[in-house]
Amino acid sequence: MRIAILSCFYPYRGGISQFNTYLLKELSKQHTVKAFNFKRQYPGFLFPGKTQKVTDQDDASKVDSTPVLDTANPLTYGRTAKAIAEFEPDVLLTRYWMSYFAPSLGSVSSKAARILKRKGKADFKAVAIADNIVPHERHFFDIPLARYFVRRQSGIVTLSHAVEQELRQICPNAKSITIPHPLYSNFGEKTDPLLARKLLGMKGSDQEIMGRRVLLFFGLIREYKGLDILLEALPLLGGSYTLVVAGECYGSFDRYRQIIDSERFAPVRSNLILVDRYIPDSEVKNYFSAADVSVLPYRSATQSGISSISWNFDIPLITTPVGGLVESVGQAGTGMLTAGISPRDVADTVEKYFAENRKEEYLYNISQLKKQLSWETFALKLQDFINTL
Repeated sequence: MRIAILSCFYPYRGGISQFNTYLLKELSKQHTVKAFNFKRQYPGFLFPGKTQKVTDQDDASKVDSTPVLDTANPLTYGRTAKAIAEFEPDVLLTRYWMSYFAPSLGSVSSKAARILKRKGKADFKAVAIADNIVPHERHFFDIPLARYFVRRQSGIVTLSHAVEQELRQICPNAKSITIPHPLYSNFGEKTDPLLARKLLGMKGSDQEIMGRRVLLFFGLIREYKGLDILLEALPLLGGSYTLVVAGECYGSFDRYRQIIDSERFAPVRSNLILVDRYIPDSEVKNYFSAADVSVLPYRSATQSGISSISWNFDIPLITTPVGGLVESVGQAGTGMLTAGISPRDVADTVEKYFAENRKEEYLYNISQLKKQLSWETFALKLQDFINTL
């Protein structure tokens, strides 16, 4: 099978690019695959982070790709479709995670299909892998744009049943399948917890350091991810807890800084380790090796790449009962769900997690889940789905 993948690849950084790189490598074992990259992913004014691309400090995997699509320039849509058609693929794979991409990717999909049909490839298929159908931070135009995009695809792969339900609500007749997000395994082996905690700046004797209960909030900081909820929960916990927050903030950090600087937070301020920057791949293992549990206090969620990284390092999760986290954490038994979405709910569940000491049970369930979440399994299920279209 000849497969074209149109999405972000190196030098773009982040979870989507990493996912695409892994998928490209796995599909290339059995198929002829070519990567088509963005010339421009977002206009600068739409990107809330510091940089969209890797820096000298990053160690992301390099991928050969053809940069062709400027998502903000419709004049490149036709050129992109033509370039893809010249490769003569049987399948065009795209990634969809926010409505901004609907006009460009939807247009390229339909234009490429028309060109290939004229060239005699009537069996060409456009397939999208959807992280979200409706984004977490919603706008009035999200559903119309998502519907425009979906209707130009032969099939949709969702990464959680929560996203598949969103798809059914706006396009009931869309052909789709849910294939869970595979595990990221590009961050190296888990290191010694004591060493990892010292690398993060924890002080004291070895016994004191290992006696801490370490909570980890990892990844991009966005409003829907609820860091403020977790910060508000920390003063409700005892002094034996350390909260590690590691990730770049998309938008203003002011709301979080106000909590940290408040009088009520003063007693636990020394229990917070804040690393407010993008974490390069080479450092990721230190954070997860230091943690007892990964905390996802999300206000909304479909699935989370952070859960995949946590499972890769055998770290259970505490999450709020939203979206795909219910099935991947609560139903799968890989951690605990909070009763609700509030600081008290989070604090109560954290205390319960350590009091019940069910870590061995969670680790067994994680080990069983890891067997199902390989890139090989994902690629095989994707191929089977494509063959049904």
